[in-house]
Amino acid sequence: MTFPAAATKADPMILRGGKPLAGEVAIRGAKNAVPKIMVAALLTGEKCVLRNVARIVDVGISAELIHALGGEVSEPEPGVLEICAANLRPMERSVLRDFSGRSRIPILTCGPLLARFGMAPVPSLGGCRIGSRPVDFHLRALQELGATLHEEAHDAHLTAARLQGNKIRLDYPSVGATEQVILAAVLAEGVTELSNAAVEPEIMDLIMVLQKMGAVISVDVDRVIKIVGVKQLRGFDHTAIPDRLEAASWACAAVATNGRIYVRNAQQFPMMTFLNRFRQIGGDFRVDEHGIEFWRAGERLRSTAVETDVYPGFSTDYQQPFVIALTQADGVSIVHETVYEDRFGYVDALQRMGAQIQLYRECLGGLRCRFGQRNYKHSAVIVGPTRLRGADIEIPDLRAGFSYLIAALAAEGESRIANTRIIERGYENITAKLLALGADLRG
Repeated sequence: MTFPAAATKADPMILRGGKPLAGEVAIRGAKNAVPKIMVAALLTGEKCVLRNVARIVDVGISAELIHALGGEVSEPEPGVLEICAANLRPMERSVLRDFSGRSRIPILTCGPLLARFGMAPVPSLGGCRIGSRPVDFHLRALQELGATLHEEAHDAHLTAARLQGNKIRLDYPSVGATEQVILAAVLAEGVTELSNAAVEPEIMDLIMVLQKMGAVISVDVDRVIKIVGVKQLRGFDHTAIPDRLEAASWACAAVATNGRIYVRNAQQFPMMTFLNRFRQIGGDFRVDEHGIEFWRAGERLRSTAVETDVYPGFSTDYQQPFVIALTQADGVSIVHETVYEDRFGYVDALQRMGAQIQLYRECLGGLRCRFGQRNYKHSAVIVGPTRLRGADIEIPDLRAGFSYLIAALAAEGESRIANTRIIERGYENITAKLLALGADLRG
């Protein structure tokens, strides 16, 4: 079983733009769901089967992590993983350091390891550099469930004889902190009530997996998740939800290049907020039982104002590819980022390509925002349509990476895009998919 390597560097991708993308691509299990479900398999010694798994870097890192803990991960057929953590063991801190900084997944092992062994080392958070992702949210939640934090010179670990249910309110509906509480509370003693929780579709998919395993979890409409702790959990057989964020990325590629792309396996319900915005700027789509087709409704796109927010709002991961589409829209568009303070770090490269984008520290929108009184450029004004030009670009993070591909495909001339390996963290077979859509690509 092999997955794209996180550490190796791919050769630059050379793209020549000006050609509409047309054809079909297929998406598989969501990057923001599959690795977390793999962690849930650590809560039981029984075999777990996970289907619809994309061959991406983050899945590979999660498989390596489970192996390092003594678990087994195999791929009996493409897209299917079998996981067994019957022989799970505490992780050596030196091994954990190898994983720290590579992904956000290792921090989520704290709950399962506390449940299985009463001790868990604390890793640092990894992932894309798009803003602060403090480990404090996770530690505070685990301490409220009864864990004790032990801090040493270069290491920290948690201990707990058995976690205890509690009432917890998150300061912000963080996806990672919500997942941490859920994974820790399912085997805790008593009832845990988590308020101001994140309710993204990927979290609901994790909850469905845990329910199959024997957990008792309910979700109220006011962002309250209640978990009744059980003594043990069993294995599962589950098909992961398709990646709505990849589907939205291909939709933006379709309108930015004035093409037409059918995204097989895309689902309408989790994408409703995006689809509304997509239609407002002049995109259109057709939904059938197998996927969604995306294209421009007319020759020209329309400007808009949009604010990112936690689900069911407009996802921060939609923002970057959506901005590329807005560079081709008539008029002035405004984007207010309220989730990650440094999400606009990719704009410099777009400006070099000719995009007219100005960043502001002020909140250019009506949503309550954590960054309004702080020194972060978290609002953007985009003037379009602009004729983009090819450029040499280095990818800083996952969603920016795909956005640069869209910009290069919409631009005149040739672009050299470096550090493309980052894209493989969340997009499967990206080169093959681009070629299937008619992209002029080398490298």
